[in-house]
Formats: sequence, C-alpha cells, structure tokens
Amino acid sequence: MTAAPLPSTPSFRLDGQRALVTGASGGIGRAAAVALAEAGAEVVLAARRIEALREAAEALSAAGHKAHALALDVTNRDAVRAAVEAEGPFRILVNNAGTNIREPFTEVSDESFDALVDLNTRAAFAVGQAVARGMVAAGQGGAIVNVSSVNGHIAGMNRSVYTGTKHALEGFTKAWAVELAQHGIRVNAICPGFVETPLTEGILSDTAFRARESRRIPLGRILTVEDVMGAIIFLASPAAAGITGASLLIDGGLCSI
Repeated sequence: MTAAPLPSTPSFRLDGQRALVTGASGGIGRAAAVALAEAGAEVVLAARRIEALREAAEALSAAGHKAHALALDVTNRDAVRAAVEAEGPFRILVNNAGTNIREPFTEVSDESFDALVDLNTRAAFAVGQAVARGMVAAGQGGAIVNVSSVNGHIAGMNRSVYTGTKHALEGFTKAWAVELAQHGIRVNAICPGFVETPLTEGILSDTAFRARESRRIPLGRILTVEDVMGAIIFLASPAAAGITGASLLIDGGLCSI
C-alpha cells in the first residue's frame, strides 16, 4: 500500500511581487513596508510626508531590500489614479492611510467629519479601486489588505465618526472580495486594537488612560507594530490562498470579552 504524500506547507514568501503601502511614513504603514520587504517584495511606500518616507525607503534599501518612496496625497483621487497607473501594476496593496479625531458625538464638527470620511473612507475606496483595476488588467491575481480597526467591530467613547468609517471599510472588504474573487484577487482586513504608533502616542501618554486600557485587554498590554506585521504577511502571501472577505482581529482579545 502506497502512503499518501504529505501536504506541502504554503509559502509565506513574497519574492518578485510588487507591493504598495499607503500611509507608510510611520506607524503600522511603515511596519507593513518593512515586513513586506523582508518577505521579498518590492515595496512602494506612499504618503504625504516625503522626508519620513525617504528615510524608511533608504533604510530598507541599505538593508538589501527593494523599496522606494512615493509622495502621494491619497485624498486626491486623480493623483491616486495617475500614481497607481504609473507605478503599477501591483500584486499587493496594504490600504493603510487613515486617521482619527477624538470628539464626543454631540460635538463633532463638520470639518472633523469631512476629514475622517475623506481619508478613511473615500481615499481608501479610491486607492483600492485604482490598484484593483491594475490587478485585473494584469491578470495575475493579487492580495489587498485593508487596515481597519477594532472599531470596525465595536464602538468606543469619542470615536463615533472613526467607528463609522471603519465599519464602512469592513463592508468594502467583503464587497470587494466577492467582486474580485473571479480575478484571483483576495481582499481581507486586519483590525488592530490599541497599538503604539504616532497616532496613539498622545492619548497613550496619559498614564491613567493607558493603565485602564491595558486592564481591559485580556493580554494585559498595549500592542506594538510588531504584533501586526506577521498578520499582514500572512494575508498577503500564498499561505492565505483560501482566505478572502475576512477580518483578522489583532486586539489582544478585547473583542472576546
């Protein structure tokens, strides 16, 4: 009797693939660019802060990786389409650019509302659409990783608009996954909880707030960008070939309470 062959473990490597990371000048975006480059991808780092982008791209290049900086305001949809057409096609997108403005619901200003919707929702859609068009035209499939948030699943104080935009991104993830599956393009989201980044530095500097939030998290600590990097590689790689339309919580167990 011949033994059945052993299954082959899918690769987590991304050699030869080109990746675009938005909001790559710091925080999760910068970490995503590092992770993708270390896994073998050629990475285009995009954001408005060109000096920070160049520093990251130069550091990656000095370490022997392929990376370059792209100055891009993702809220300018014409600029997004032109840049993606010029730089693409891409096999991987980490759709990360986003922000938060903390205000009580009854005090949210029109300016804050518009800023959050423009960046977290409209820009995310525009980037995803532009990259997906290139993927479809190239006919080689691809992987899109939307950077959502734990607030795409639960609400929090003074985060009504942010929560709404991240719920929208969760909806985009599922809808794009359904439409793009026929082209071999997978679309998933990661949903980080509190992560040490420049965006959270201000609020986490409040020691009482930090201690309170840490107690709420089953793992008992605020997360780091390193906690997020592996999930991005997984969802972008052949190891996740059967996963699309999913949201991966990286929240230290917060949503399990």
